[in-house]
Amino acid sequence: MQDVSAFANRLAKNYKHYAKWARRQGLDAWRVYDKDVPQFPFAVDIYGGKVHLQEYDTGWEMGDDEYRAWIDAVAAAIEQVTGIPAAAVTLKNRRRQKGVSQYEKVGREGDDFVVEEFGQRFIVNLDRYLDTGLFLDHRNTRKRVREEAAGKRFLNLFAYTGSFTVYAGAGGAVSSETVDMSNTYQDWSRRNFELNGLDLDKHQLVRADVFQYLEQAVDEGKQFDLIVMDPPTFSNSKKMRDILDVQRDHVWLIDYAMALLAPGGWLYFSNNLRTFQLDERLSDDYQIRDISAQSVPEDFRNRKIHQCWRISRV
Repeated sequence: MQDVSAFANRLAKNYKHYAKWARRQGLDAWRVYDKDVPQFPFAVDIYGGKVHLQEYDTGWEMGDDEYRAWIDAVAAAIEQVTGIPAAAVTLKNRRRQKGVSQYEKVGREGDDFVVEEFGQRFIVNLDRYLDTGLFLDHRNTRKRVREEAAGKRFLNLFAYTGSFTVYAGAGGAVSSETVDMSNTYQDWSRRNFELNGLDLDKHQLVRADVFQYLEQAVDEGKQFDLIVMDPPTFSNSKKMRDILDVQRDHVWLIDYAMALLAPGGWLYFSNNLRTFQLDERLSDDYQIRDISAQSVPEDFRNRKIHQCWRISRV
């Protein structure tokens, strides 16, 4: 039997603290373990009555049988600590191409189910894609948007499943545009909007390449009071005109987004590239505040999960 006691002990300690914390906060989805013990390079996220288990690439080599036994022991420890059955654990593994574990379900349909976060509700699916439909590390920024959205025109760029727009709508945004080029994600956003009672006449879904959308919106003279832009690190989607590289392209993206910003408004710009450096030139043109320390939630031991800035006109 594999010895996973160091993992189980830390998981139990974390769970005792964060389960109570999450209940007080009104969170169904939260991180309970974040690579705390180096020999167990996992992130363990609770989503209601299910577990999303992500294994980080360490380059370790293990035989299939040994690996299977190791993962089984980890899943058993999760069940013992949380009471969530091992069958409700989904493993995401970013290196192994061959499925060697019963917990690896990527590509299966899986079940859509709903989790609650600060009173908003979101559809998630742990099996179908690499990501779940809700990025837990942006929970604080979403809440901040809700607190600031009243009476504002809101723009959500690289919107994924529209969670920022759900918060903006709940906070009283008078209108919004939610831009993503994926049909799948736009449909997911629509379902999230309906789940939270957003008026689809006021909250427009725009399927577009963000680069082309920005150029056109600037040409049309559109204006927004609050903008969120959380681009992927890299994208070479065939639907896009160009390859996106966030380090190379962020100045262009920020300049165009700022051109859409009404006087007195602000942009939240974020990304999760660990080596990312914000171009110094931007601080000559705009007022920039790094809010990463506040935007990364307390259940994330990895404080570098993302960087986030609030940008306004000087």
